[in-house]
Amino acid sequence: MKLFDVYPINDIAIVKGKGSYIWDEKGDQYLDMYGGHAVISIGHTHPHYVQRISEQLNKVGFYSNSIRIPLQEELADKLGRLSGKPDYQLFLCNSGAEANENALKLASFYNGRKKVIAFKKSFHGRTSLAVAATDNPAIVAPVNATSNIIFLPFNDEEALEKTFKEQGNEISSVIIEGIQGVGGINIASTPFLRKIRALCDEYNAVFIADSVQCGYGRSGKFFSHDHAGVDADIYTMAKGMGNGFPVAGIIISPRIQPKHGMLGTTFGGNHLACAAALAVIEVMEKESLIANAETIGAYLIEELKKIPLLENVRGRGLMIGFDLPETLKDLRKNLLWKQKVFTGEAKPHVIRLLPSLALRKKDADEFLEAVKEETLALA
Repeated sequence: MKLFDVYPINDIAIVKGKGSYIWDEKGDQYLDMYGGHAVISIGHTHPHYVQRISEQLNKVGFYSNSIRIPLQEELADKLGRLSGKPDYQLFLCNSGAEANENALKLASFYNGRKKVIAFKKSFHGRTSLAVAATDNPAIVAPVNATSNIIFLPFNDEEALEKTFKEQGNEISSVIIEGIQGVGGINIASTPFLRKIRALCDEYNAVFIADSVQCGYGRSGKFFSHDHAGVDADIYTMAKGMGNGFPVAGIIISPRIQPKHGMLGTTFGGNHLACAAALAVIEVMEKESLIANAETIGAYLIEELKKIPLLENVRGRGLMIGFDLPETLKDLRKNLLWKQKVFTGEAKPHVIRLLPSLALRKKDADEFLEAVKEETLALA
């Protein structure tokens, strides 16, 4: 049997990781400035993380949500405190797509409506409703297509207000990434997020903050939407929540009340997943990683802006993007194969940086030197 060939793959097999570095089977060391799609939040194989999961595995790895799992309650308590949302409610699941799927479904249960506002260049996942709300027709199968999604221009307050005035009583929810990731590191403006909040309040729609990639401290605040000083009704989380262990969740404001059976999951919130998520929170608190993301991210953005030919350097914290002119179109490839540095991309010609929140200044400097060397070589 062969693997189903759906991924463009670099011929590199990673066998070891530590902090912001990974090693392949040949022993070559790479600087990881991508974190496996923003998943590695506290660094590869952090000792506390490894210990937490190992200890739990030696006790019990899994049982279903038909019994009380105290680790879930501990996670909810710690997550509420770290996120600044102690009065919200936690539902645990397995992936970002599943988190968004549940959020959209919960919103529809809440107000009995079908229409969803999403935005151009959005990415919310690959499951049925999440992918329908994703602005990429190439990954929307015919069975996923629905007329219930309204795509609007990102950061366009006038278009948003007009749509609510025309269809407000049909709109169930608005889903928005605080910083678009796959779309190319596009930041939702403060006025735009505040306008969403106001209109959702006026029309009893649900504000869903997709924080799968831009949340969990990556932007220098727990949720990137927090930069606007607004509270969403539902926040979706995954990626960095488990530092590589599959765990995700949504936190739900008190205005939305649960009923038995309205949501469910087999693996969500299992013992190992909770141990992983607790380890992440504990390391984030002990090592002040949200503050580190803000500091090192600001330094990286400032220094990248000084490098000739890099265009439109942007981002918050350790979620950074910049555009490449045609002369630098091979920069990402050269960083990987010549400089041994992993980065991400968004088309066309955007480099995305999503490293561990524990990235050190010396790691950032190593990356900056690699970029300088390759831009000079390509210019």
